[in-house]
Amino acid sequence: MSESRSPEPKPAATADQVDAAWQDTKLAQVLYHDWESQTYDEKWSISFDQRCIDYARDRFVAVAGEQGWPYGKSLEVGCGTGFFTLNLRLAGVLGDDLHVTDISPGMVDVAKRNAAGLGLSLEGEPADVESLPYDDEAFDLVIGHAVIHHVPDVEQAFREMLRVLRPGGRLVICGEPTRLGDWVARRLSRATWWAATRVSHLPGLRSRWGRPSEELDESSRAAALEAVVDLHTFDPGDLAATVRRAGGADVHTVTEELTAAWWGWPVRTVEAALPADRLGVRWRMFAYRSWLALSRLDRAVRPVVPAELYYNVAVTATKPRP
Repeated sequence: MSESRSPEPKPAATADQVDAAWQDTKLAQVLYHDWESQTYDEKWSISFDQRCIDYARDRFVAVAGEQGWPYGKSLEVGCGTGFFTLNLRLAGVLGDDLHVTDISPGMVDVAKRNAAGLGLSLEGEPADVESLPYDDEAFDLVIGHAVIHHVPDVEQAFREMLRVLRPGGRLVICGEPTRLGDWVARRLSRATWWAATRVSHLPGLRSRWGRPSEELDESSRAAALEAVVDLHTFDPGDLAATVRRAGGADVHTVTEELTAAWWGWPVRTVEAALPADRLGVRWRMFAYRSWLALSRLDRAVRPVVPAELYYNVAVTATKPRP
């Protein structure tokens, strides 16, 4: 038997590619996410253990509840490396008939590789969510996590997701940025990046904590592409109205992460700015447990805090029966 090989790492986006991507957002999506695919799990601390199983399950339950499990045939749009589908499968939310798409071939490749490593079967192919390559009424559940803010025509994307759903099937999209929450998070991230990259290059700290200049340049190019691929932020009410216009019924939204986002985004920025091997497991567990504690606080104060201030919005809907 031949030894299986991981896909070759995608090269970093060049300056010329970034220039071209400014004129073509879908090219930008492919370039950026292909480049990110080989390091995406490390960047976002993605795993397929109890920590991420609980996270994925809790995000799903918060907006869609626990009825209907396990769903039969599921499709994830904008699957990335398989985080949402695979962890929901491990949580018992999904059955064995798993399908994923992403506009990035590199992401689909890694999602398949992650599934194989877990002993799971997963069908996947590159696809644009605005024009899905599936028959009408093919799936019991369509899901996505942190995807629709990348899509130029959000309403058309929801029409396509509802088209491929069976009557009575459910749509669940989680992890989308709200307008005000994203405004705060980005400013916290920029301030943290500025401080972390400068402090880590001070004399006496550079050898241990400073990332090489070429790696920082690569991260800066990625940040430039983020400005092209992150197209939307959402008001919860407006998002619900978009799903209704697309044909969804029983539409419901929920927002999460207030102080947890104020903590989480600077943490992620520190992890991007400093050498990963220097922070270690203790740092990651401290960051995660702090995020959990703040998430509990955010849920407790939700009745008195406007939904628009929270960072994440999730939406669910069903496809009307004839």
